[in-house]
Amino acid sequence: MAHQAMRFSTGRGYNPSPIPKVKILYVDEHCPRQPVMYEPGIVIIFQGHKVGYCGSKVFQYDPRNYLLMTLPLPFECETFASPEQPLVGLAVNIDTQMLQDLLIDIGDDNDLMQPRIESSGVNLSPLSNEMLCATERLLDVMAKPLDARVLGPQIVRELLYYVLRGNCGASLQELVNRNTHFSQIAKTLRRIESQYAQSLNVEQLACEVNMSVSAFHHNFKAITNTSPLQYVKSYRLHKARLLMVHDGLKASTAAIKVGYESASQFSREFKRFFGITPSDEIARLRENNVTMMQG
Repeated sequence: MAHQAMRFSTGRGYNPSPIPKVKILYVDEHCPRQPVMYEPGIVIIFQGHKVGYCGSKVFQYDPRNYLLMTLPLPFECETFASPEQPLVGLAVNIDTQMLQDLLIDIGDDNDLMQPRIESSGVNLSPLSNEMLCATERLLDVMAKPLDARVLGPQIVRELLYYVLRGNCGASLQELVNRNTHFSQIAKTLRRIESQYAQSLNVEQLACEVNMSVSAFHHNFKAITNTSPLQYVKSYRLHKARLLMVHDGLKASTAAIKVGYESASQFSREFKRFFGITPSDEIARLRENNVTMMQG
């Protein structure tokens, strides 16, 4: 499966595939622990492994365990790979409309999909035989454009179904359930995602989801493993990083675009967060041709 997936890789990082919302992951060198921002999705590894750090939690996703991200969370990640043994995998972005339609089809026959673990924005789960078979068929249909276009989305839907039936199903269900703390925090994250450059305060964010400030803090940290203000700061820094690398903006311009009033403060916080200055980070990423996993 690793060799099959590599046929669709055009460079390091996440590469587009013939199937919408599916990307091929390829890395041929060790990447030390560094901050990343993942969009909601499923990451399946065929060869090599990654270790993610989210607050006090550590996740190793490899050919035995897949990663499920149900919220756009900043966390740290280390990649273990080499030219002889590159890391190869596949990432499927979660389509909430497809998820809602799937849950409607399942209806009341969900006795096997009751919450089994505490819902969290990042989860690790064993890769089942059913998921492995579906993933193999997903790679097979990529070989022909018509098969990829017609059959690909159906197999992606099947993968979502198996995730729902697994021990991460509760988190996936709550992504579209409007009556839980998880979904309320997800609403806040969508607000931050669309208005991160504006002035955002905790009182306002808590009020918008009908929570007290203390309850909001507690639920936000339980789900994201970070505080609301720290999340906003890390989200802005990740966005600025993308603007500099992919859009060619200068650090000072990117800082203003994401809501910083002081370029010097931006540079200080960027170096504290990423461990490198904005200019050095731009040079490093362009040299490595790294593609961030985004939406």
